[in-house]
Amino acid sequence: MIPELRHDFNHRFRPEVFRSMLDGLDAVARTHVGFPVAETPCFFPQSLLDEMARIGIDLTLQLVCDPKYLARSLAAIPEPWRAASQTDHPHFLTADFGLVREEDGRLAPRLVEMQAFPSVFGFQWALSEAYRSAFSLDGSLRYLLGGLDEAGFWKLLGSTIVAGHDPETVVLIDVDPAGQKTLPDFHITADRLGIKIVDIADVQPVSATATSRGRRLRSLAYRKAGRLYPIRRIYNRAIVDELVGKQIRLRFDYREAFDVEWAGHPNWYFHVSKFSLPWLHHPAVPPAVFLDDWFRPPAGENLPNLRDRLPEDRNRLILKPLYSFAGQGIVFAPTDEQLAAIPLDRRADYLLQERVTFVPVIDTPVGPTQAEVRILYVWPDETGPVGGKLTPLISLVRLGRGLMMGVDHNREQSWVGASAAFFGV
Repeated sequence: MIPELRHDFNHRFRPEVFRSMLDGLDAVARTHVGFPVAETPCFFPQSLLDEMARIGIDLTLQLVCDPKYLARSLAAIPEPWRAASQTDHPHFLTADFGLVREEDGRLAPRLVEMQAFPSVFGFQWALSEAYRSAFSLDGSLRYLLGGLDEAGFWKLLGSTIVAGHDPETVVLIDVDPAGQKTLPDFHITADRLGIKIVDIADVQPVSATATSRGRRLRSLAYRKAGRLYPIRRIYNRAIVDELVGKQIRLRFDYREAFDVEWAGHPNWYFHVSKFSLPWLHHPAVPPAVFLDDWFRPPAGENLPNLRDRLPEDRNRLILKPLYSFAGQGIVFAPTDEQLAAIPLDRRADYLLQERVTFVPVIDTPVGPTQAEVRILYVWPDETGPVGGKLTPLISLVRLGRGLMMGVDHNREQSWVGASAAFFGV
């Protein structure tokens, strides 16, 4: 997107340098990076990344500051997963954007989706550094957002995850973390912050203790080599979709209040999610409606059906389940038969959304490639070392040339996969 930098990188690219970079990433991550990594970083104008970061903040605050919305989204959380002791705000946020070409020729971001859940902060830092070192990128190029340097990045991430606790009592939990494709990020983050990586299946309640407010709550701990280790704060990387899909039986109940802090309270995964999209009204957000609303007739002569928010051309629509445990994946250009086949009592679990055609903006030796840009934010507690505000830290880029941009959908191709965004000053 910055032509001179793009041309220079393509001209200097050497496959053997890229292979060496991947080996170095494996060493830093203490495991093999099993998902595709693109041969190239991306070079974006800082103004475009800043615009995306501002949009993500504006949209998140719309939701977090709307009591009516929060009540509706809380009611939509499946009851067994409606966790106790919800925090006032999410600690983490990701906002994914594609790029479209406006009528005046300007490139503009369009929201794909948002999620109040952590992403691969640590791995993205390591990947960006790997590109810089392996390909001798100009030292003036930056990849951290908000004016941060490396020390500031890790301080702010640490204040959000550890929040002043003894790192020995802070755990990163996931379902079978050793088997996750995000294990490289787990290792990098745990190594830098001194926290432990724990399988959520190993977390169990222990005897009640008196809290600072006089309540007696049970604590949580994890067992290792026959010994119980106390947990004071949880960096939550476990998603309910996987717990449901794999039928994981936990030793604790999300609905019980424990004497533990969540860094990434589970409820926020639902609050800011695909469920949010119909509630958002912004030029960067493609219109969306819940499928049950799409089927619902107008409430009166002067109240049009919500389907009028969407284009009539079915080729411009996509059908999405709100959560993976709802059933099928994304359907492009859904037919009347496909929509009607979803049972009446399940239609509220699906979205119809306008499909946006993103333009390929990255010129590579194998052809123009689309870029989906994810802005990664943290929102530390007010009492933390840095103070609390929603702050963009770093971006993540996924390169692809198909309908789906995820790294799993672009295998057996080159110059696609996970990438990093650099910008000049």
